[in-house]
Amino acid sequence: MNLLNDIIGYSGRASLEGLKEVIRTFELVFLKKIGVFALLLCWMSAITVKAQEVDSLGAQELQRVEIKAKAMATGRLRAVEGLAIYEGKKTELIQVDGLTANLATNNARQVFAKVAGLNIWESDGAGLQLGVGGRGLSPNRTSNFNTRQNGYDMSADALGYPESYYTPPVEALERIEVVRGAASLQYGTQFGGLLNFVIRQPGGDRPVHYLGRQTIGSFGFMNIFNSLRGTLQGGKVSYHTFFQHKRGDGWRENAGFALNNGYLDVHYQVSERLSVDVEYTGMGYLAQQPGGLTDVQFEQDPRISYRSRNWFQVQWNLAMVGAEYVFSDFTKVNIRNFALRAGRLALGNLSPVNNLDFGQNRDLIDGRFANQGSEARLLHRYSVKSLDQIVLVGARAYKGTSFARQGEASNGSGADFQFLNPGDVEKSDYVFPNYNYALFAEHIVRFSPRFTLTPGFRIERIETLAEGFYKQRVFDFAGNLISERRIEEELNRDRSFLLLGAGLSWKPRRYQEWYANFSQNYRAINFTDLRIDNPNGRVDPAITDERGYTADIGFRTRGHRWINADVTAFYMAYKDRIGLLLKADQPPLYNDYRLRTNIADSRNIGLESFVEVQLMPLLRPFDTLNQVSMFVNMAVVDARYIRTDDSSIRNKRVEQSPPLTFRSGMSYKRGHFRATANWSWTAEHFTDATNARRTASAVNGVIPSYSVMDLSLVRAWRWWTLEISCNNLFDQRYFTRRAEAYPGPGIIPSDGRSMYLTLQVRL
Repeated sequence: MNLLNDIIGYSGRASLEGLKEVIRTFELVFLKKIGVFALLLCWMSAITVKAQEVDSLGAQELQRVEIKAKAMATGRLRAVEGLAIYEGKKTELIQVDGLTANLATNNARQVFAKVAGLNIWESDGAGLQLGVGGRGLSPNRTSNFNTRQNGYDMSADALGYPESYYTPPVEALERIEVVRGAASLQYGTQFGGLLNFVIRQPGGDRPVHYLGRQTIGSFGFMNIFNSLRGTLQGGKVSYHTFFQHKRGDGWRENAGFALNNGYLDVHYQVSERLSVDVEYTGMGYLAQQPGGLTDVQFEQDPRISYRSRNWFQVQWNLAMVGAEYVFSDFTKVNIRNFALRAGRLALGNLSPVNNLDFGQNRDLIDGRFANQGSEARLLHRYSVKSLDQIVLVGARAYKGTSFARQGEASNGSGADFQFLNPGDVEKSDYVFPNYNYALFAEHIVRFSPRFTLTPGFRIERIETLAEGFYKQRVFDFAGNLISERRIEEELNRDRSFLLLGAGLSWKPRRYQEWYANFSQNYRAINFTDLRIDNPNGRVDPAITDERGYTADIGFRTRGHRWINADVTAFYMAYKDRIGLLLKADQPPLYNDYRLRTNIADSRNIGLESFVEVQLMPLLRPFDTLNQVSMFVNMAVVDARYIRTDDSSIRNKRVEQSPPLTFRSGMSYKRGHFRATANWSWTAEHFTDATNARRTASAVNGVIPSYSVMDLSLVRAWRWWTLEISCNNLFDQRYFTRRAEAYPGPGIIPSDGRSMYLTLQVRL
């Protein structure tokens, strides 16, 4: 209840404060810059029409690609989805019910197999954390995407620490929405775009619908998922709730884990026009982390672990209170008030893996997150010469407070997350408050049934603060403390800016669409950019925000009976990019470390292509029993550093940016039987801006090319279903990342071959 009270209380204050800030910023900074562009948007949104002039409203709205068979699980978002506009944008839609994949482990390699241009980190085989990056951006905890659940923020701190330690279970999802860089205007300024996990909605035609999925697998894996949905009180009240328990021993030594995840969503239809929604998510897990390996250790035995004292614990509490009011068939408004109370504890030995663990005191990083926000949207439809026009206006107020403490913990081996000196930690103690107010608008201007222009803007005010201290400590070669100096810091960075964007859509034929989009992007520095004490990495005190833009041009099919295709060329300009430079201490230490700083400008240019074909309509048009589909997903990315005086990185490839990713698969369906085989290949790429191929600590170096095959089989009966899946069918030895700190440092091997058996019951 305290969490819900915080949300409701904050929304009133934040809405007023946010409105004042937005108006002040708009008047003082942006009015002249927006000029005719903003006035045009306001004028068009103010147009009113008579009822007889809008009989055809909605008839010309783009429809989502229909899922003709469960083999085609990927489509596009409609021009308008709920209270959001996606016309002229690069979008992907994953229908979870159409997947034949290992859902129990949140296997991102299978779930996102048909989304082009993604680089996926595989840090654990249980899907505890999601690491996805696109178009040459780092996959680190999906921090380059704006990650949301049911349309509201779910990351640790959307601005101060946009990393996702919580991932909704795929078994609970209805769909996953992916919007590329053009999402910056509606959802925030991240270069990667939007990743929205939509959980199955409350409701159904009975008071109780039950779905249970019980999974066992290799290496002690067990997953229990049970959910209930239903409708009560004559349709006024509907609900959805689930509970998940997941545990396992892990593929490597010292890799056990246990997770519990619960969710409740209650929807109340107050009146014909007003509905209220309340959601709560509670998740927690404890995982032992086997640590990283050097290149030599990985080549000898990737399953071995040299760190048995590293642990990671996460607690996530996320709540939302929302309401939607329908003024008419043409106008509706939605407001979501959300809050997060969460924490993550990382305990272990952070020294390079090539240093032996002698049982010394461990390092403990304690991160706490207390955030709340409110986001309101209004969507209005009107008609000009019988053509449907749509305007969206929204505002956001957000306050995030992150607490970060780092110091010494016990020299034991258990998961005892306690500081030895909680009153005066040895390394750092900070609070990072940040405030964000935004006003945004987009408008679908329809010139004809086939051609639209969608301009938009976003006004942002961001204030980032840091208050606390860190200690500079010097040790001799025997590990004895020689000197210690405590340094107090108080930083305040306040900035306001305007982002502009526009999209074009042209549909020459019923099943074809050409689209183009340009949107400005912005990424604010977060607290890991400001202060984290790590022997493998350091931070430049002069680090600044990143700016740039993303441009797309592409062609896609729209609801064709036997082909689903999307080909996109993109260009991403990234100014003052924050990255890691490989440096070394002065003699006599010569220790190598990674420096986090604004290393250069970069440009990412590439081509993303996806084609899926239903083969039976082509080969055997009259065969209605068998369905066979095949897809090919390929992305070519050339991401390089430009405009820099540092010769060590000039024209070098951007780290975590594979020049080529290729995924392909085939699905077969006959009656209640389905089978899918997916194959993925990722080209060699680098982990730092200097493109180092190998270092002694293994924190930097090349990630060799790798390929993986997955196989899934499903057989359904009346009310129960049996699923069998095999991840990494050919037992490849590979890795997708080199960690700077947790869960490493060093090479983090990906899991070998594993088998899973799932029994699903639906009543």
